[in-house]
Amino acid sequence: MPQKSRLGQNFLIDVQAAQRIVAALGDVADRTVVEIGPGRGAITNALAARAGHVLAIELDRDLAAELRGRFAPDRVAVIEQDVLEFDFAAASAQAGGQLRVGGNLPYYITSPILLHLARSHAALESAVLMVQREVADRVTASPGSRDYGLLSATVQMYGPVEQLFTLPPSAFSPPPKVHSTVFRWRFSPRFAELGVEETGFQRFLRQVFAQKRKTLANNLRVAGVTQADASAALAQAGIDSRARAEALSLDSLAALWLILNSQ
Repeated sequence: MPQKSRLGQNFLIDVQAAQRIVAALGDVADRTVVEIGPGRGAITNALAARAGHVLAIELDRDLAAELRGRFAPDRVAVIEQDVLEFDFAAASAQAGGQLRVGGNLPYYITSPILLHLARSHAALESAVLMVQREVADRVTASPGSRDYGLLSATVQMYGPVEQLFTLPPSAFSPPPKVHSTVFRWRFSPRFAELGVEETGFQRFLRQVFAQKRKTLANNLRVAGVTQADASAALAQAGIDSRARAEALSLDSLAALWLILNSQ
């Protein structure tokens, strides 16, 4: 079956890697696992042997038909749909509990998928995802590092992330031009812990990370905060007026948001 480049299809062919991804999900014998982009079924095959039930979300009509022919429907339900339109909350309700998620994410929509998972956090327990190595570096980066930015902060507000292992291009067919990294994301949102409101704080993060070369103070002014208010809030939060957002922890950014919202 030909690969469709517009769908970002690089199929995993490393059987051992597929087993490692499924093992990283933990004991799923009595759980429903959602697989994003099963493709030719390398991870699906491992999941079918271990999970209570698998929901395989595949956009490609031909691949979906092939998967349906390979797996028993009581073990693997193949859903031909764009994952960005998949209702994780409804699937969780039907499963009677939180879902676990696995998959090899298409490179071209990795960030939108991660944001969709973040919005669906209440329905999810954990995810083990394979992405382009550079994206994994950004997602798991620490404040102050070169890779830390809006994606890092956004994902980490919804729970801790950790890199598990990296695969070379030869683990895929056709081989991509980049390495791929598997990371685990445990959903445990920090909004209540930090005392911030979800929608407002996410908007604030987008504002302070808007232009990476600008200081936090400059990004705040672009967002409509007066210079006087920005300076006063930064001083009260104990943040250097020349600091950039990527140098600050989520705790510090939450403290600043709370101060700004009390002015």
